[in-house]
Amino acid sequence: MSARAARGGFLTRVGAMIVKEFIQLRRDRVTFATMIMIPLLQLILFGYAINTTPRNLPTAVFTHENNEVSRAILAALRNTAFFAFVREVKSAEDAEHMIRSGEVLFFVEIPAGFERSLRRGETPQLLVAADATDPVGSANALAALAGVVNSALVRERFVDAPGSAAFEIVQHRRYNPAGTSQLNIVPGLLGTILTMTMLIFTALSVTREIERGTMESLLSMPIHPVEIMLGKITPYVLVGILQALLIMGAGMILFGVPLEGSAILLAVTTLLFIIVNLSIGYTFSTLAQNQLQAVQMSFMFFLPSILLSGFMFPFSGMPLWAQWIGEGLPLTHYLRMVRGILLKGSGFSDLTTDAGALVVLMLVAMAIAVARFRQTLD
Repeated sequence: MSARAARGGFLTRVGAMIVKEFIQLRRDRVTFATMIMIPLLQLILFGYAINTTPRNLPTAVFTHENNEVSRAILAALRNTAFFAFVREVKSAEDAEHMIRSGEVLFFVEIPAGFERSLRRGETPQLLVAADATDPVGSANALAALAGVVNSALVRERFVDAPGSAAFEIVQHRRYNPAGTSQLNIVPGLLGTILTMTMLIFTALSVTREIERGTMESLLSMPIHPVEIMLGKITPYVLVGILQALLIMGAGMILFGVPLEGSAILLAVTTLLFIIVNLSIGYTFSTLAQNQLQAVQMSFMFFLPSILLSGFMFPFSGMPLWAQWIGEGLPLTHYLRMVRGILLKGSGFSDLTTDAGALVVLMLVAMAIAVARFRQTLD
């Protein structure tokens, strides 16, 4: 055989394999869609939704006196890019409840006699309370607050020069006074690890049965689809509880993560979160045709969860459309609850909205999973 003929045969065989692989890729549409969508999803999320310098953070204001200085400060807060004026509260207790429930991240209190002290040339104090459970989200805004207020007072001619120390800002970093990042990261890791493992475990459950050929034997048994689903999910519930205990134990021992709230409430919310993720993973297992597709679906769900939930970047600093997507992710609601229980001592009344959202997501995922599994039976 000549060298030219050998090269021709080599190119023919390689070309045939290339054509075969393209045909296989066309048949496996989930894999092809994943290859295209993941880069686009990362580009869109990092380009538009992620902001390491969060803006428009929700803020409440409590003014003891309605005067020109108070109105100037309120106008400055409304116009700034860092603070989004939510409402003016009537008492410090109302503001404290709003911070604990996560409705606002900042509370600015203008005490009585602030304008009088300012006009006398004294140095009055402006009180600011910040939800420091996310140190990254609060640091830049707190640093900008003094400049925002001072610029407003200079513009209204209440103080002489921008550089003069006309007032003092007293900051209260609630729930994380030292700004320790571990207190924010460890509860977040609990949610992200449970999301990743619970999704993958259950996403492989049904597809594994199909690939091994044991699904036919399972379908021939006198058993209801809901019973099959519960039987497959229950072992992973126990695995998830064990994971949660290990992560929380290590976080408390190694990093000093506190437990300010109820341990029972923490256990109940964590169990609910585990069941939600298992239900979503089971849904993926009924949609996928093989284990590779199940893993790909899980990763496509996990990527926006970790980026849009508030784990890596402040949730309130994201654009509105990204926040709407984040509200549909279980991890978003669980992070609020677990950080509230651990760091703020939040009770059930502070967590009802997020708990209700998890219950709705669980019921929807279970309904889809059962419906899909019944189609498999048919």
